[in-house]
Amino acid sequence: MTLAELGWNDHFAAAFAPHAAAGCVPGRVTLELKGYYEVTGEFGAKLGACSGKFINTAKAQADFPAIGDWVVVTPQDGEETRVHIHAILPRRTKFSRKAAGLEEFEQVVAANIDTVFLVSALDGNYHLHRLERYLAAAWASGAQPVILLNKADLAGEDAADLPAEIAAVAPAVPVFTVSAQTRRGLKALAPYLAPGSTIALLGSSGVGKSTLINRLVGENLQDTGDVRDVDGKGRHTTTQRELLVAPNGVIVIDTPGMRELQPWDAAAVVGTAFADVAALAARCRFGDCSHTVEPGCTIQAALADGSLAAARWQSYLRMGRVTAHEVRRVNRAAQQQHKSHHKKLTKNLRQRVHEKSGEE
Repeated sequence: MTLAELGWNDHFAAAFAPHAAAGCVPGRVTLELKGYYEVTGEFGAKLGACSGKFINTAKAQADFPAIGDWVVVTPQDGEETRVHIHAILPRRTKFSRKAAGLEEFEQVVAANIDTVFLVSALDGNYHLHRLERYLAAAWASGAQPVILLNKADLAGEDAADLPAEIAAVAPAVPVFTVSAQTRRGLKALAPYLAPGSTIALLGSSGVGKSTLINRLVGENLQDTGDVRDVDGKGRHTTTQRELLVAPNGVIVIDTPGMRELQPWDAAAVVGTAFADVAALAARCRFGDCSHTVEPGCTIQAALADGSLAAARWQSYLRMGRVTAHEVRRVNRAAQQQHKSHHKKLTKNLRQRVHEKSGEE
């Protein structure tokens, strides 16, 4: 397999140039294992482990390799099937989330993705707010998001209105209604499936990601399963992250289903995903405008004349609340400020109630 078939380009070639003189070679992470990685390159597929220097200089979990990363490797002495990983080439794009658990840290789900297919199913799985979170993470990654409404063959009558509903909160994101079972609408995805391009499919368990992969590449690369009859929830047919090179040349990153998703850098997401709303807010008459009753509020004016959709404004507010909550989770000063503000509001409210009731 050539480097070009794995997605190699001039960007990565330039980044690798300083390592070539040391006798290193490039490879791409195609599978994550416990403490090890499958690394594939012109040398084939080999088991990779981070070198001691790499481990000692890594400052966070996100500094370690992830699926889709291009890494700098050398053969291990006396081992024909193993390599040392010395460095990660700069990532063009990076899909990250907050890792589950008590400890807050960034978990890189996949790297160097060109297109992220955000898959939702029309058999009861569709949820706009969950889709917004996936969109937020996709925008933060730098990859192009594309929404796939799968299982069109099982959709109800109201499914025809969903693309317009999504367009109201994400006007620049392509939306396709498809069916992996009947192959409806899949031909429209051809522009995103060029040989050497990397795509990732993200969505909850049971939305049909594995079936979609098989249909898009024209071969049964992934096992598939039905949703449970009892609750309609999906089964985890994909249990680990994996990079696959399809017969048609497209590179596919498949990930296990994730029902909950918290973007790692939520604050950056708001500025990127809602640049149009932020630009309107910046033109308000008052710098501390609450965008409710103040005169000269450009947000209220835009809502009134229809240039800003009410659904997009509500989406912006929801994402702002998520951002504020995430900041408070990891910032003690922000926690104390929020607590103090809440106490002040409660005290003022009690005082007004006492005054109205005539109490001292």
